[in-house]
Amino acid sequence: MAIAKAERLMNLALCLLGTRRPLSKRELRESIEAYLEAGSDDSFNRMFERDKDDLRELGLVIATVENLDGEVGYLARRDSNRLPPITLDAEEAAALGLAAKVWQQARLAGAASGALQKLRAAGLPEDVDPYEAHGALEPRIPVHEAAFEPLMLACRDRRPVLFDYRKATAAHPEPRHVEPWALECWRGHWYLAGWDRDRGAERVFRLSRITGKVRSRGTGFTAPVPDVVTVRETVASWAGEIADRSALIRLRSGSGYPLRAKATAVRELGDGWDELEIPYGHGLDAWLVEFGPDVMVLEPAELRADVVDRLRAVAKG
Repeated sequence: MAIAKAERLMNLALCLLGTRRPLSKRELRESIEAYLEAGSDDSFNRMFERDKDDLRELGLVIATVENLDGEVGYLARRDSNRLPPITLDAEEAAALGLAAKVWQQARLAGAASGALQKLRAAGLPEDVDPYEAHGALEPRIPVHEAAFEPLMLACRDRRPVLFDYRKATAAHPEPRHVEPWALECWRGHWYLAGWDRDRGAERVFRLSRITGKVRSRGTGFTAPVPDVVTVRETVASWAGEIADRSALIRLRSGSGYPLRAKATAVRELGDGWDELEIPYGHGLDAWLVEFGPDVMVLEPAELRADVVDRLRAVAKG
């Protein structure tokens, strides 16, 4: 039925765009097969009014004109339904082309390729090739999580979702009912920021910890959606990018170079170990766990306890 309606809307749009004079309901009914199959005039009138409203909601400007005999006609003037030409300078076109290159992965590669073709039609210089393989930088945003696409659509459409989420300190996943705000990528990992309805507070979820399918649940948000900057700050904080304290750790020599790059002080202890002072913010415990036996937390005690809890959860499977 969805295909039939889409075909009917397309036929109506073509009729309204292709005519040079207003067409009456009678003429439109005789021109579109789906309208001819309507059981009665009332059925046709209801169908036509719904279709006309749907086309207007999609952005088609439909004019209503009354002729000398008082009969109402409809048409979609081409000058009212034509977008202005898009012009891009070389820097803008290159930036957009680079953005299209980023999304070269299974789900979004087709859309990115189509967008690039439109950029070329809009004036992307031929000597600017965002897909060339010999560039110094090779930007990629990998998306391997199955939850990415349904969450991206839910963020776009403002639809609450339900999914099972396994915290790093938990052995089993728990259901979470979330109003999704935005997806952000930090340190190669994707995070969802949104409003957790069960907890009545904003939360950030790492997509790799979502298990099973993402299901839509109801319509409409109950909490206000913050602006993009605030969402990014929230994700940065939960992902461990914002630090307000320091932590002291012991790190095996010759390992943990990302930790060494963030260290504010390093002291050699001997016997194959170094002592590092690193910035401590939310999410540091999850990051330290990734280094396994090469890291030992000395202080603060709460960070040490969080890391131990996470390791125990991993050991339990």
